[in-house]
Amino acid sequence: MKSRLLLASALLILTAGCATTATTAVTEPEHNHAMAVTEHQHNHAATPVSAAPKYNTTMNPRQTEHPSTLGFNDLHIQAIRHLKPDVFSADDPKLHAIVHHHCKAYDDGTLVCLMFPGGMKDQDKPIGFEYIITTAQFNTLPEQEKHYWHYHKTEVGRACATFPDLTKEEADKILPAIHETYGKVVYFQKPEDKYPLGEPYVLIVQDMPDVKK
Repeated sequence: MKSRLLLASALLILTAGCATTATTAVTEPEHNHAMAVTEHQHNHAATPVSAAPKYNTTMNPRQTEHPSTLGFNDLHIQAIRHLKPDVFSADDPKLHAIVHHHCKAYDDGTLVCLMFPGGMKDQDKPIGFEYIITTAQFNTLPEQEKHYWHYHKTEVGRACATFPDLTKEEADKILPAIHETYGKVVYFQKPEDKYPLGEPYVLIVQDMPDVKK
């Protein structure tokens, strides 16, 4: 297991384009227990890893920092106008509250974002999720379904969406791809409730009042 972890670490470092040098793992024959060479203990040269990244380098800009099994921190988006207001008014505080989207991108071009009112710290719980599909995928939906989805080229600006974990260069690269997607927001809990109460509901983001920027 340790050898697999070291080899995975070396692969992630190299695919990220870093100049860091890492040692490679050494395994014994199958009948023996796997053993690894401790990093930095020996002066062995690193073995190049030529395999192409197995993740979406545009939509998962931070994938190299997180195992794919923990991929809901691949992409962090902050947005307002993503909570149902108590009073349907631009002055309602919930419309100005930041909702943290922690997203995982999938091989079929979709993303799923767990939604948190305060981030994704150790004890934070999601209160809903946003399912994101491409424009081409949206065009295959039944007409009666399309009302539940919002077009990000329009709504990213209205929601004052930002990418707090990305550099400006990374954000500029990802934004055109985000623009050509549609999102459907489903909540199963209000942020002020301790537990999920009542029925889940879809938030029609495009119907939310505009707020002053």
